[in-house]
Amino acid sequence: MGGMGGAMRTELTSSTAARARAARWAVRGLPVAALAAVIGCAAFAQPESSPYVKASSPEEAGRYLILVGGCNDCHTPGWDRSSGRLPTSEWLTGNDVGYRGPWGTSYAANLRLTAQNLSEEAWVQLFRAAAGRPPMPWLNYVTMHEGDLVAMYRFIRSLGAKGAPAPQAAPPGEEPRTPYILMVPQQPARTP
Repeated sequence: MGGMGGAMRTELTSSTAARARAARWAVRGLPVAALAAVIGCAAFAQPESSPYVKASSPEEAGRYLILVGGCNDCHTPGWDRSSGRLPTSEWLTGNDVGYRGPWGTSYAANLRLTAQNLSEEAWVQLFRAAAGRPPMPWLNYVTMHEGDLVAMYRFIRSLGAKGAPAPQAAPPGEEPRTPYILMVPQQPARTP
């Protein structure tokens, strides 16, 4: 029995030593892991002091964001037919062609009038609330950096007021009084 107890004690001592070594490595590795986590999170954090888009002015950054964001696709009448070649003076005046779907019929707003009637802060809050109807991609703007939203506002506001307000949205089931694009998925025709 005495020999067996010594062997067990050696195993326990070896096991205890292994756990102690592992604990020392864990304690040494913890600061390294924490530092890696902080660096990783910082890489994805949005800097609050500067927008993502840099340009010679906020208005130029806003112009760029309007173009790459596809805002003219819906908010500028004739944009698609012109292949994006309409003069800036014609941009963002709203559209009386509706978008009809399960939500009813919605219209692309006259952003030039909207920007003239809202403060910068109210503009940002409008996009943060994401309370509009489809097909406006509201969720894209909820995560947009505030500096970029402000740049868009300043560009649009610099264009001045022009045009008339877009028609009021129609609820589901109400027939639109303007031309509209039907945005309801269709099943493909069955082929034999």
